[in-house]
Amino acid sequence: MFYYLLKYVLLGPLLRLVFRPRIEGLANVPSSGAAIVAGNHLSFSDHFLMPAVLKRRITFLAKAEYFTGPGLKGRLTAFFFHSAGQIPVDRSGKEAGQAAIREGLGVLSKDELLGIYPEGTRSHDGRLYKGKVGVAVMALKAGVPVVPCAMIGTFEAQPPGRKIPRIHPVVIRFGEPLDFSRYAGMENEKAVLRAVTDEIMYAILSLSEQEYVDRYAADVKAAEAERKAEEKRRAPRMPQR
Repeated sequence: MFYYLLKYVLLGPLLRLVFRPRIEGLANVPSSGAAIVAGNHLSFSDHFLMPAVLKRRITFLAKAEYFTGPGLKGRLTAFFFHSAGQIPVDRSGKEAGQAAIREGLGVLSKDELLGIYPEGTRSHDGRLYKGKVGVAVMALKAGVPVVPCAMIGTFEAQPPGRKIPRIHPVVIRFGEPLDFSRYAGMENEKAVLRAVTDEIMYAILSLSEQEYVDRYAADVKAAEAERKAEEKRRAPRMPQR
């Protein structure tokens, strides 16, 4: 109930008024039945803009940190995400990927839309990064189509670190559904999973026209954080007076 209150009364109209998103290819999203909507991830705003323009309810696998923050702000954020039907996923540990897949398959088993960001995390620089194969596992196990989606302009509206979005034109572009039925029963083949994931990422890339980086975003972020930490350690210290 709260999901539809947000979508049609509280948040949806506000987002449409502020961002005035241009929607392309909305007819490519199936009007019924299970499907995966796989998109690029440029901004925290993505979580709200895509659901606001879809005609059907969509459930995203959201990082568990959104549900466990400290203080009043953390509790309000957790309430908001729970009420909006989002599912917390712990991204740490060896079982994290399997837990996400189980939750995603549960959504698809109810003939619903599942939203997923194959990059696994937000892009910190606006580029598109290598996709993780979980999206392929779910598509093949559930036997559902994958609709590629490109969020364009959300990075400029609310880049990582910016709390309040700025007004900026946004385009949300949905591509034609990708059918992977030719790979049925091959969800345990690593080469197949990689091929399916790369096909999905190429479709997103074609829609978004981003620069592509053939590395995982989390690895690049970690390397840059280490580089900055090393530069800080090596920086000469000013003598104290």
